[in-house]
Amino acid sequence: MKNSLKALRAERGWSQADLAGLLEVSRQTVNAIENGRYDPSLPLAFTIARVMQLRIEEIFEE
Repeated sequence: MKNSLKALRAERGWSQADLAGLLEVSRQTVNAIENGRYDPSLPLAFTIARVMQLRIEEIFEE
């Protein structure tokens, strides 16, 4: 699944560690999602969307 998480994070000036802290996951998890090596669970995708103040569809695409 493709996503724009890296660009969205950079727009906000957040490091991977910053975002990981907000999501309560490891920095490695954020890195894996950004690089397409891991698709987040639905609850995590909703949390990402809430933290980014966007809809899931604005972050992730098939």
